[in-house]
Formats: sequence, structure tokens, C-alpha cells
Amino acid sequence: MVSVMLKEEEGELESRMALTAAVMADKSRSRMLCALMDGRAWTATELSAVADVSASTASAHLARLCEQHFVVALAQGRHRYFRLASAEIAELLERLMGVAWATSTPRKITTPLSLRHARTCYDHLAGEVAVRLFDTFVSRQWLTPDGETLTELGQEKLTEMGIVLFTGSSRRKLACGCLDWSERRYHPGGVLGATLLRWFTEQKWIKTQTGSRHVTFTPPGIRKLNSEFGIKTTR
Repeated sequence: MVSVMLKEEEGELESRMALTAAVMADKSRSRMLCALMDGRAWTATELSAVADVSASTASAHLARLCEQHFVVALAQGRHRYFRLASAEIAELLERLMGVAWATSTPRKITTPLSLRHARTCYDHLAGEVAVRLFDTFVSRQWLTPDGETLTELGQEKLTEMGIVLFTGSSRRKLACGCLDWSERRYHPGGVLGATLLRWFTEQKWIKTQTGSRHVTFTPPGIRKLNSEFGIKTTR
């Protein structure tokens, strides 16, 4: 009896895994999900343009994404907006981007230099600067080389700077190394990555652009990035 139940549970898990993979297997849905990685809420019309499909086809894709809990719909007045359902979904997509790049035939990277330098990736910082930040944390022994553990020293130093990590009731990892799809190296993810982006924004170290994932560092941000983390940048 126990063996039968276990097989049924395994079968259910396998079915759910297949459904999850099927959601991302469609190119139009993948384009929508990648667009939503900027952390904003998009309208169905905007997402149909991104995916280059008709409004009716976009609605069908969004219904599927909502059904499988990849995306949630938000109503505001007469308008409906769509955003990623959770940080866990964003982390899954980011890791998938890394796997996709790592397993593809090597080719010249065509990502715009501004996005390669610094960009938002859902709720955390990505790009060259974020990768260098990860390397700094590891070299200072604030973070383990795999990015999975923020050390006691790391928590102590960040707290001294006023960077406090709040996990709340979330099951999200405190820290994780996310494979940056443009740099092919790790940048900080998890609660740590989200906290750093929020703190940089509050300190006015960075500026974001509406409708773009591009991030620029302000003059104070450029100075502080160098003095606090030893990272030199000119933009």
C-alpha cells in the first residue's frame, strides 16, 4: 500500500514537472517571461508586442502562465497588468537562462554594453558590476565561493554599513549565486541580492530608467562603490 502511494506521488510530481517545463517550452511565452524579468507589471498589449503575437494569442498565453502560477494578474481600474508570481519564479528563469547559455554553441555576445555593465534582473542587480560585487564578497570571505552562504563576517560587515537582510516569512534563500547570462559568472541572488539593489536605490547610488532594465551609477554611487567595495566604474 505504501509502495503504491509513493508511486502515485512520484507520478504526480513527474506530471507537474512536465507541465512546468511545457509552460516555458513555447517561444512566445518565454519572451513574455523574459520581459517580466525587469520586475515591472506589463499590460497584455505590451506583452503581445514583445512576443510578436496577436492580442487573442497573447491572452491565451497569459491565461496559461497564470494557471501554472508563473504570472499573476493585477487589476487597476479598467486595466489589467501582469507580473511574475514570485521571486522564486524569477530565480528559476534566471537559472534557466544561465543553463541555456552554458549548453548552447558558443557565439559572440550581442548584449548591449550598457546592459552588460549593470541592469536590474527582477529584484536584484545583474551584469558586470554585480559579478564584481560577488567576487569582492567572496574574496573578503563574506560569502562562500558557491554563493550559497553569507558568512557571520559578511552579515556583521553588511550590518555595520546599514544593510540589513530581512527574510520575513519567505522561503527564499538568504543568499545564492545566480549565473549571470551575459557575464557567465555568478552575481548575488536571493534575499542578499534583492536587499543590495533596494539599499543602493535608497542611498541614491543608482538610477533606473522607466521601461528599461539599464542601471546607471550616480557620482556618489561611483565613489562609494569604490570606497566600500573596491569596485571602480565610470557610469
